[in-house]
Amino acid sequence: MTSPPATGTHRAAARLLDAARSGRPCPPVRDLIGADDVAAAYAVQRRLTLGRLDAGARVVGHKIGLTSAAVQRQLGVDRPDFGVLFDDMDVSGAAEIPFDRLLQPKIEAEVGFILGEDLDEGDLTDARIRAAVAHAVAALEIVDSRIAGWDITIADTVADNASSGMFVLGAHRSTLEAFEPAETVMELAADGVVVSRGTGAACLGDPLKALAWLARAARDLGDPLRAGQVVLSGALGPMVPVTPGMRVTATLSGLGTVSARFGRTA
Repeated sequence: MTSPPATGTHRAAARLLDAARSGRPCPPVRDLIGADDVAAAYAVQRRLTLGRLDAGARVVGHKIGLTSAAVQRQLGVDRPDFGVLFDDMDVSGAAEIPFDRLLQPKIEAEVGFILGEDLDEGDLTDARIRAAVAHAVAALEIVDSRIAGWDITIADTVADNASSGMFVLGAHRSTLEAFEPAETVMELAADGVVVSRGTGAACLGDPLKALAWLARAARDLGDPLRAGQVVLSGALGPMVPVTPGMRVTATLSGLGTVSARFGRTA
């Protein structure tokens, strides 16, 4: 008996998986699933997620992407997207991040939320979303693309786990009684030189709005946010390419600093 032909989502997942395993970026997957078929793209992402779980990985949270109006215009979309954070993506305690685990890394500063409650049932009002946050932290997201040259449409990045790579969480924790995410001011420095600036308002007007969008979208897709999970709420300023040996430090008012140092070998 012959096997049934692979669907576009199967083939797209296989292409991205091969890129991740080989360390060689691949062509875009939009030729297999369509450039703007977001449902098919999330199906690819889910297939890859299940593969990671079967291999022993553990989900620790989610990331939100496309929170900048400029990036949304670039990709021709009017909404954010999201990806899954796995335990091996958290490099918060690393003295040095191995550059050879990355393909085409860039870095951005964000507000990270740690949830204290599940967001799975009932009305997901803005007040409930806010109350579900146990604390906020300064965060660095190391975004990465398995797709060569970052040649992406909305379908490409969603399928590729929203271009997720790694993340670093700062040590200082603040409750939302003491910290207002929309008002934070961010500076990102690379090797001591400021290379990116922004504010909380750059993230959908308020990082809490991004969190609310994710809570509703994730529940609609059958994977609601859970207590203890990390949510990276979206970039506060332009992302910056990472090079071997680089040291990056972000300062967010009200949340302190968060830093990462990268290995010197690509």
